[in-house]
Amino acid sequence: QVQLVESGGGWVQAGGSLRLSCAASGRIFSINAMGWYRQAPGKQRELVARITGGGNTNYADSVKGRFTISGDNVKKTVYLQMNSLKPEDTAVYYCNVDTPLHDYWGQGTQVTVSS
Repeated sequence: QVQLVESGGGWVQAGGSLRLSCAASGRIFSINAMGWYRQAPGKQRELVARITGGGNTNYADSVKGRFTISGDNVKKTVYLQMNSLKPEDTAVYYCNVDTPLHDYWGQGTQVTVSS
């Protein structure tokens, strides 16, 4: 059974920083990409950042220059460094692992940014 465990969410004032971590365990033999998504109240889940097995990254326009994704396919871990946080970054953040057979999701971690 595959499990994704996220950590690092919390409360921070605008302009502050947080670092999210996600560790996957279980039978994952190949990873296409790992990423972070978020869902704010009343909104659809959206991609925040994604990193492929080859190390290519892409970011939502709203976080470019502020967030940095990093990961290790061998260790099955992915991180999201979030700087210069804004109130509009408030959301539940979900870790995602994209494999050839299945998409796996974490349980989500709350990030709250106060103005």
